[in-house]
Amino acid sequence: MNTLTILALSWQHILIVAILLVLLFGGKKIPELMRGVGSGIKEFKDAVKEEDKSGSESKTSSTNNNNTTSN
Repeated sequence: MNTLTILALSWQHILIVAILLVLLFGGKKIPELMRGVGSGIKEFKDAVKEEDKSGSESKTSSTNNNNTTSN
């Protein structure tokens, strides 16, 4: 069985999930939840970018250290 077809959602599934969210949390609480999810995603992206910068800087410094010791 193909995994992608199991995970695929049609518009009916999305509508049912949206209705359940409104029933569970109410119309006023959903924007707050989405705002929290958005800020969490933004923080995650910033952390990944920061990790990439520090990872590339440490690679550059270790490469520079290797070049100076070999000369």
